Amino acid sequence: MKTTAIIGGSGFTQISSIKIIEQKTYQTPYGSPSSACSIGELYGQKIIFLARHGNPHTIAPHKINYRANLWALKQAGAEQIIAVAAVGGITPAMYPARIAIPEQIIDYSYGREHTYFAENSESVEHIDFTFPYNESLRQQIILSAQSLKLNIQASGVYGCTQGPRLETAAEITRMQADGCDLVGMTGMPEAALARELKIPYACCAIIANWAAGKSTGEISMPEIIINLDQGMADTEQLLQQFFLTQTSL
Repeated sequence: MKTTAIIGGSGFTQISSIKIIEQKTYQTPYGSPSSACSIGELYGQKIIFLARHGNPHTIAPHKINYRANLWALKQAGAEQIIAVAAVGGITPAMYPARIAIPEQIIDYSYGREHTYFAENSESVEHIDFTFPYNESLRQQIILSAQSLKLNIQASGVYGCTQGPRLETAAEITRMQADGCDLVGMTGMPEAALARELKIPYACCAIIANWAAGKSTGEISMPEIIINLDQGMADTEQLLQQFFLTQTSL
């Protein structure tokens, strides 16, 4: 059984079913991570949890120290990572409160520390990023959802924007033309850094709202909270099933 790390996004700062054994703060060559790592156990498996935006939620997407977060998870012993993220839905299948497991990314972010190979490297490194998410891990999550009969979307392209503002309707139109199904603010450089560290990584995206211009009126925070509550409850159930399945492997 592999040690699994969970990166919690907006609305997902803890997993209530995990028995927490230790809270450990790691110092990394890249500074401090967003939060301490909660090291716990579920179904006899070691699990590491890190709150991406801090706990409480105080760090904006473009201010997250992604390099420190991923490095800390590696120090804690993570052998695979499931990233939980709140996103907006662009295409019809990506409706609010649904879970999606994307298989591709388009990166629109900028100015973020996005690589471990920026300095002090003996040679230039070019990771293969053709398929940004680990397919084996994706399929394990999808199979867990199917066993629960959760109505998830088992594919999709995640477009990562800079934040913290939400997008304009014209930006979403452009992203849809580019092939994006989802829009979020934290998918990159997180996925690429995991690849640089050779840690299998997959994303569990909870659709909190329709993206700008995809519904009538403005995006409503009360509506987002309702959708996140439902999506996060389904996600915790999905993760429990994932770990239960891992126990039998």
